[in-house]
Amino acid sequence: MHRLVVNCETGEKELIAYTATEIAEAEAHAARVAEQQAEREAADEKAAADKVSGNAKLKDLGLTDDEIVALTS
Repeated sequence: MHRLVVNCETGEKELIAYTATEIAEAEAHAARVAEQQAEREAADEKAAADKVSGNAKLKDLGLTDDEIVALTS
């Protein structure tokens, strides 16, 4: 992994290799981001499943689709 360093005064560009510490930090950050994304996706899936389950339970109680929409919106 490398980073590009640009000197704005001279326009000189230099490609610098990451240190082992920087690589480890980047990998740890990527792992945290992936974990957070997985948590968000799981929460979204649970919310969708809960909505379907809740609507089914309301149907079982005898409510019409219009009544369910009125209650849940």
